[in-house]
Amino acid sequence: MYLLEAISDEQLSIKLEKGKTVLGNFTHSHNVRLMWLKSGAQDLLEGVAKLDDKTDRETLLRELALSSQAIRTMIERAETPDGRVKGFKPHVTAFVGYMVAHEAFHRTCVEIALRQAGLPLSDKVAYGIWEWGTR
Repeated sequence: MYLLEAISDEQLSIKLEKGKTVLGNFTHSHNVRLMWLKSGAQDLLEGVAKLDDKTDRETLLRELALSSQAIRTMIERAETPDGRVKGFKPHVTAFVGYMVAHEAFHRTCVEIALRQAGLPLSDKVAYGIWEWGTR
């Protein structure tokens, strides 16, 4: 959310030569969350919408917050680190690792697209992504 809020509307349309737009990376991450919710906790999909590349910033921010909370609830339902997320093997700890890796990959795609377009993140934002306890 911090990264998305730091990106201008102009930057949302920037695209890697062979890849998604900046916006597309965010909507894809959201939609993958929905895919896992559909598999593991369909009841948590209520009120959360699938997004496309025409999504506006306000909708994107709202839906990312909703899908984030739904994924959190699904993880909490697993109850223990060895608990299960339906449709994912081996356990919830591995699922969390998968989700972190997937979203970090797409965040990196966003940063690379912006750099290649000559519109890199400011140092404040680039370093702020890692300063969870101070921003």
